[in-house]
Amino acid sequence: MSMKYNKVAVLMGGPSAEREVSLRSGAAVAKGLRQAGYDVTDVDITGHDVNIPSGAEAVFIAMHGEFGEDGQVQQILQDRGIPFTGSGPESSKASFDKVLSKKIFVRNNIPTPRYELLRAGGQATLSFPLVVKPARQGSSIGVHKVETGAEWSTSFSDALKYDENVIVEEFVKGRELTAGIVCGRALPVIEIVAPDNWYDFEAKYKYTKGKTEYLVPAPISSKATEECQKLAMDVFRSLGCEGMGRIDFLLTDDEKLYALELNNIPGFTETSLLPKAAASAGISFSGLCDMIMQSARKHG
Repeated sequence: MSMKYNKVAVLMGGPSAEREVSLRSGAAVAKGLRQAGYDVTDVDITGHDVNIPSGAEAVFIAMHGEFGEDGQVQQILQDRGIPFTGSGPESSKASFDKVLSKKIFVRNNIPTPRYELLRAGGQATLSFPLVVKPARQGSSIGVHKVETGAEWSTSFSDALKYDENVIVEEFVKGRELTAGIVCGRALPVIEIVAPDNWYDFEAKYKYTKGKTEYLVPAPISSKATEECQKLAMDVFRSLGCEGMGRIDFLLTDDEKLYALELNNIPGFTETSLLPKAAASAGISFSGLCDMIMQSARKHG
């Protein structure tokens, strides 16, 4: 198999609240790329500086959260003319910022829960129950389901710790689905069955056996599967994304789909969903890393 690149750098860590998760993702990606035959250098990003090893032909970005997913590191690499995996600066920014994503969803007629944008001192006008989430944060950090007015203040204050802009969404009762996109291909849909039907940071990462179930392929109708994969591609394209992404959905009892958000650098940890979906499609972990690495390109 011919390789587009040989010497590559994997960026991991970063300064965000998701640093520890990113270190695990990056280590797994580096191992997968080595198994695929690449000459890999691990690069632990600790601040907002990026030092790419000399000789590196391209970069695999395995950083989550602020600086890694929001277009900042992408802009730096674009300015230096270094090929990298995933979406460019503008698409990364639009995917990471839930306010920008929501506006693009609405503009493109992509079904998404009703929402409003609040800042400190704001008060929700939507009816309870609500979902409160920082506009620019990942891994469900600072995200809360608010059932009553009594829970509002604490949840809203916590979300504000992570961003001055807070998205307040109507709570849509439904099954949690996620659909991965890799190099223009929609992967099998996964259903996430979390404790108390709430997939928060603890359910994602403080993993204990049996706590959160991942059903792949999702046990939903073939019609719902096709619609979910199609809508995932619509979301991916509307945001101008490239290479890889994972789109989260809710499926109601009457099979209506609602797009929640797109993760433009999905996790690559042992409990991550994109590798699970790829495995279900017959793509090995090293094969997945190789596909994404091969898609790296110069931007700008």
